[in-house]
Amino acid sequence: MPAVKNSLRVTALVSLASVLVIAAPTAFAGGRGEGGTRGSTDQRAEAGGDGTVSVTVGGVVFDRSKNGSGDSAGALTSPASWSPPPCWYAPKYSPEQLQEHLEPIWEAGSTGHEWDAKQRDKFNADDEKTGFNKDKSGKGYWWGSYVNRSYPPGWDSCDEDYFWVDTGDAPPANVENAVTPEVLAELAYAEIRVPGTEVTLAPAETTKVNLPTWAWLDGAEFKPVSVTASVEAIGIEATATAEPVSLRIEPGTEDAETHPASGVCEINNGRIGEAYAKGRAEETPPCGVTYLRSSGDGSYPLRATVTWQIHWTGTGGAGGGLPDGAFGATQDVVVQEIQAVNR
Repeated sequence: MPAVKNSLRVTALVSLASVLVIAAPTAFAGGRGEGGTRGSTDQRAEAGGDGTVSVTVGGVVFDRSKNGSGDSAGALTSPASWSPPPCWYAPKYSPEQLQEHLEPIWEAGSTGHEWDAKQRDKFNADDEKTGFNKDKSGKGYWWGSYVNRSYPPGWDSCDEDYFWVDTGDAPPANVENAVTPEVLAELAYAEIRVPGTEVTLAPAETTKVNLPTWAWLDGAEFKPVSVTASVEAIGIEATATAEPVSLRIEPGTEDAETHPASGVCEINNGRIGEAYAKGRAEETPPCGVTYLRSSGDGSYPLRATVTWQIHWTGTGGAGGGLPDGAFGATQDVVVQEIQAVNR
């Protein structure tokens, strides 16, 4: 019956207990495992009394009140060898809610009598008192899968069937991406937004061949940002924090020299680079570029990329590092020849 199960989509509207901070899921009957869910991307936002905004996505609440903002803010790019979980498992249903979700699917008969019978047996559905673990109401939750709303590669890999976890117990160790503080930190990483990276240049509009161009970023704009992910139903959370550490300058042409030669400007006293001061035009800037050839009638695409170092802390004193992230932007630089006048 897998082909039948995978073709059946059932949208369930579930009344949630007030203790849960879980968005009402849109679930798929079936999946790769019997009765498994393909997850939900439903979300909702709630404004707190202090003006902060929390967003619930796939059973996880994200507090973005300390995130980067503005029109130019964007997501970090992590190394190709690492990516946040494309799907995960979190508390999804109380016993009564799972019963309300599954029984209409079985009654529809579209998944086949044999499969329905196995499911009813698995959840002890015919026992009014203990079916679906109703004798444990308030003492745990049925966990299910959720997917990243952008559907990255691997979004459909969380194909475990619903599983029960008692309150206070850790999820099964063999279930990959079941929410723990570390998994929450990785999910929070994916929600981090950092400010744009348009650097201040001097000269500002047009620079000259062989004249050093100073580049810097104001430390006031590049402070640490963070996102907290939590699952209040089971009392765990994690905060991922991004701190700017360096700026890489790519001039947009091979006919240029970067300062320093590596093109990487480290952060110093909350600032990357140094603001130009009058009378220092001939000096080599601590961060910048010297163009060796005119851009002609066009311009050079100078690329400025900030590297952000990521660390996290979580429930129970957990914490550690995550791969650095990067965010950059391109800006046009016009380079002209210095005009000499013969007398």
